[in-house]
Amino acid sequence: MLKLAHPESSFGGARLGARGAFDLLSERPNNQPSMDIYEEIVKLRREGRRGAVATIVNVRGSIPSFKTAKMLVRDDGSIFGTIGGGCVEADVWQAARQVMEEEKPRTLTFNLNQDPKFDTGLVCGGTLDIFIEPILPRALLHIFGAGHVSISLYKVAKDAGFDVIVVDDREAYANRERFPEAQDVIAEDFDQVMAKLAPTESAYIVIVTRGHRDDMRVLRWAVQTKARYVGMIGSKRKTIAIFRELQKEGLSASLFERVHAPVGLDIGAVTPEEIAVSITAELIAVRRRVERELPHMSWFHRHKAGLEGSQADADAVEESEGQV
Repeated sequence: MLKLAHPESSFGGARLGARGAFDLLSERPNNQPSMDIYEEIVKLRREGRRGAVATIVNVRGSIPSFKTAKMLVRDDGSIFGTIGGGCVEADVWQAARQVMEEEKPRTLTFNLNQDPKFDTGLVCGGTLDIFIEPILPRALLHIFGAGHVSISLYKVAKDAGFDVIVVDDREAYANRERFPEAQDVIAEDFDQVMAKLAPTESAYIVIVTRGHRDDMRVLRWAVQTKARYVGMIGSKRKTIAIFRELQKEGLSASLFERVHAPVGLDIGAVTPEEIAVSITAELIAVRRRVERELPHMSWFHRHKAGLEGSQADADAVEESEGQV
């Protein structure tokens, strides 16, 4: 059962009669001090969590709250603030859950005169529009490898709004001189780092290490995390070889359906700088949930059927595409 923040205020704003927005802003139920919803939003994002904020943006007639009233719905279903309580708040709570899942804003309109479920026997009877917007954590990009492509990717992704963590087992490459504005630069063995990390659903992982062996062990870990995006650089031949090897180890083929490998959008990129643009473009497309078809280079995206097929199927795909 949904538990509202202030059940005693269910459309209680109507009891306030002609009292204005100033009075409503300066008083809270049970004489609570004024709430700072913005601090709660910042706290939520710092914790890497999601939420949605509902704001009354338009009012016509008498309503149980006031224009600009806000309510934060957190990803665990808890709420902070109120927009008046009652059925309106319950409906907004449900819509807020959908908004944070879809990561797209929406506007709801409530006519308190015409819908019988909003009849509380009080003097409300107006119409209100409520805008609900998603609150999302900062997108965190883990780059495994600190070579030439990594430096370019770090720069482009940072400018696109990603927080970046760089990991490499070589201190000569993974250092602050090369990545001065990264959120973190870690120079440790990959296995040690992966044992400490727990990527959330807002995390992105790009694997650009210096060798096939390191790429494979990072990918083995990455596909079993909650990360929203997993990408690995390399040729289609390398991609298929690593997939086959990990599948022999017992990893399910379904784990690789979300892997972008070769990584990036197919824009003909050649130089490290161009490859960084290609990868970042794909990261943005995933972050913004682009629904239209994009020119992915990923063998996994193009041949999902081959994931469950035999090695002969994969060999046929490899030969037909002239992979090198």
